[in-house]
Amino acid sequence: MKALLAAYYRLGHLVRELMKFGVVGTVALVVDVGLFNVFLHATEKPLTSKTISTVAATTVAYIGNRYWTFRRRSRSSVRREYTLFFLLNGIGLLIALACLAFSHYVLDLTGRVADNVAANVVGLGLGTAFRFWSYRRWVFPDLLPETSAHPPEPVSADPLPPS
Repeated sequence: MKALLAAYYRLGHLVRELMKFGVVGTVALVVDVGLFNVFLHATEKPLTSKTISTVAATTVAYIGNRYWTFRRRSRSSVRREYTLFFLLNGIGLLIALACLAFSHYVLDLTGRVADNVAANVVGLGLGTAFRFWSYRRWVFPDLLPETSAHPPEPVSADPLPPS
């Protein structure tokens, strides 16, 4: 029973982190798409617009994940964390691009729907799973000692000490 309770507390913590990660990712996606379209409309420069929107969205995601999603985890310097965070986001992007390239050029699925499914469903899903795992492993690694996933000690049913 004790092992089951410990597993419940560990899984509960993982599920809460995963849900927060999803909320932060959604906010970052809105920032990315919104800024991209604002800058594209203002400048007519798609690559510059995407670069600015991606850096802004990555920064928003980093702040949200550092101070909310993974707030109970160990911290290192902001420079180290942000550099790793940005690098791992790049790897997540490469995963999505690889899925798109495989679908488009190897499987010869060249329609808009196929490209969107490959890049924004399969690629984004695999990239997101990689980012969640890698952030927990390298950017915000282990739990701080005072917030470990061990269940609290059971409280005695008898509120008064024996006399």
